Amino acid sequence: MLTQITNGKILTPGGWTKGGSVIVNNGKILAVTDNELSIIGAETIDAKGMYIVPGFIAMNVYGGGGRDFRECEEEAFRTVISTHLKYGATSIFPTLATSPAESIYKAIDICEKLMKEKGSQVMGLHLAGPYLNHKMSGPIHKVKNPDKAEYTAILESTECIKRWDISPELPGAHELAKALTERGILATITHTEAEFEDIKAAHEAGFTHTANFYNSMPGFHKRQEYKYEGTVESVYLIDDMTVEVIADGHHLPHTILKMVYKLKGVERTCLVTDALLYAGSDIRPAEGSPIIIEDGVCKLADHSSLVGSIATMDVLIRTMVNKAGIPLEDAVRMASETPARIMGISNRKGSLEKGKDADIVILDNNLNVRAVWSQGNLVPGTDTLQHN
Repeated sequence: MLTQITNGKILTPGGWTKGGSVIVNNGKILAVTDNELSIIGAETIDAKGMYIVPGFIAMNVYGGGGRDFRECEEEAFRTVISTHLKYGATSIFPTLATSPAESIYKAIDICEKLMKEKGSQVMGLHLAGPYLNHKMSGPIHKVKNPDKAEYTAILESTECIKRWDISPELPGAHELAKALTERGILATITHTEAEFEDIKAAHEAGFTHTANFYNSMPGFHKRQEYKYEGTVESVYLIDDMTVEVIADGHHLPHTILKMVYKLKGVERTCLVTDALLYAGSDIRPAEGSPIIIEDGVCKLADHSSLVGSIATMDVLIRTMVNKAGIPLEDAVRMASETPARIMGISNRKGSLEKGKDADIVILDNNLNVRAVWSQGNLVPGTDTLQHN
């Protein structure tokens, strides 16, 4: 079906185009034009002067809509995906929190099935743990050192794993990173106590990305009378190390979000939700749960730590623009173009360009989602525009 989205401010790789159109045909972007001439036979959609931007890439998301990927059930996967899709996440890497090998294999089976479906939003599986520093992972996770026999068997069983988050200081972590890199899998630093020499060695071993920047690692600190750089400063010092920040407005203050943007830049910074099952849902933790929701964020009940968000991708855009003062075009790029490139899907996703998947989001002037197209298909429940 031929569709023309017109009368909006279009974000292209070259900047904003006003007074143009996005032409969609058979799930792909046929053209991005600088005029609004009507195309015969096309369904015309009036964006009413709003923002037309590329679909967002959810590269670190644990749940939503009341379900969790760790349930390792197909229905749960579909619920989480459909929930975040309504808020503009047109590409998703389901994130499996620290889990035993049995659960990882179940998640692999589901992920492989979904990836084969026409029009799927699933781009690959993201494993977070279980190879994490226990001192930096909290009491609700069962973590351990890398097990070569275990991870080798997992990696040889599938090609759907696209990212694995690990504490780089653990014994065997560098060997695992090399195995991941050889397979084109993103080796990611997280839940770590690493200082500069550790981070430098980890980077040389294949770690190129850092998850939950600031939130699961130390910054500048003191031991007795001497000062030491933390993971944060170490990552800043390695120019080509990329980062992601949980920009829900709670995990990090707006000043830190702005500093990451200034020091790492748009090309090396991604926005992630770190969303738990409560995102996009009225469901809340049961009484007595180790997790509570307070002040719009998930916390341990003893208030010792944050444990995740209830944010969707659109929340990240509003936080960066309205609280951190980041230009809208840069906030969108950090939620689309940059993660698409880092996750290896920029040939299809991340920007509004001829030949790419027609993953399109319309945001109103308050940066709320007004319509979403996934590979040219309008997502039910998101359309508030008029068609001609």
